[in-house]
Amino acid sequence: MKDNKNVPTEDYSGPLMADVARLAGVAISTVSRALANPGRVNEKTRAKIDAAAKQLGYTPNAMARGLRVGKSTTVMIILPGSLYYGVSQVIPQVLQSINKALLQNGYNLMIANLGRDAESERHILDLAFGGTIRGAIILSSKLPEVDGRSLANAGLPIVSMLLDMSDAGVPSVVTNDREAVRDATAEMIKMGHRRFFYIAGPQDNYHDIERYAGALEALHNAGLSLDALSRSGGNLDYQKGFEIGIQAAEDFARLKDRPTAVIATSDDMAISFISRMQKAGLRIPEDLSVVSFDGAPVCEFCFPPLSTIEQPFEEMGQVAVARLLDAIGHAKKGRDMRAVIRSRLILRESIASPKPIGS
Repeated sequence: MKDNKNVPTEDYSGPLMADVARLAGVAISTVSRALANPGRVNEKTRAKIDAAAKQLGYTPNAMARGLRVGKSTTVMIILPGSLYYGVSQVIPQVLQSINKALLQNGYNLMIANLGRDAESERHILDLAFGGTIRGAIILSSKLPEVDGRSLANAGLPIVSMLLDMSDAGVPSVVTNDREAVRDATAEMIKMGHRRFFYIAGPQDNYHDIERYAGALEALHNAGLSLDALSRSGGNLDYQKGFEIGIQAAEDFARLKDRPTAVIATSDDMAISFISRMQKAGLRIPEDLSVVSFDGAPVCEFCFPPLSTIEQPFEEMGQVAVARLLDAIGHAKKGRDMRAVIRSRLILRESIASPKPIGS
């Protein structure tokens, strides 16, 4: 008789571990080992179990396994890409805030998914379903999903930061992207600007959709035509901000009716764009005003100092950790699924009223 002792029971409405074992022709305990500790099962058996799990659409219950391995004090943060994020250093700022808040509450931070390739996501899901982590914060990207498994089904508390996933039932901590860009654009309209150049992030990205909508709202509210806004970019990730700014400078140079104000959706874009404009002989802000998004400390030391919309990374990190710990502790405080932490516009010397026509 096959030994099925010490195998965690499952509270799961779909296919069970026993179903996977039956289809694969192995003991339930072998399936348990293959899922929790793949290295302890030979490759041929592991392949049979993996094929059976995929065929059945089986999703193991990480919380049941957690009862066996003990309660983890590790929280995973899942990144949208590399730690490197140009001079803006958005990701390191976020990590510092989250790590500080976790340490204060007795938890450790695990950084995961730098590549967002299938193998990386598979490893993340193995950790999540294997009971290695207690909860996850996902930064500005969708939930990992591969081989029929999704982080959403791992039985773990999850909080989204910088991406609104509240409609999908994931508590989300975001900033007011749309309102912030709308207000910054409105500020430049008050100064007299009537033609704008928008440097975009990746098309269909949550942040770009919100920020672009904010710029359009400002034009609409001021009675300006949408034709007053020229758009550049949309093909590269935010991590390629310097490259986006350089391409935008080339696009700007080809415009016949040139704008007098620029809205860059990251500091990196603005910095490389300004550099190219200055090399071309344009003066900032005398010939062209520029505002960016993120609020990196380096903006203060650019030439000229760069006006930017500063994201409240420290406060957002603290709120994200608080929401996650509430979920871990099953606290029910009646909070909304979506927490909005307001960004603020920092006006510096990169913005001024446009030159009078003919001057």
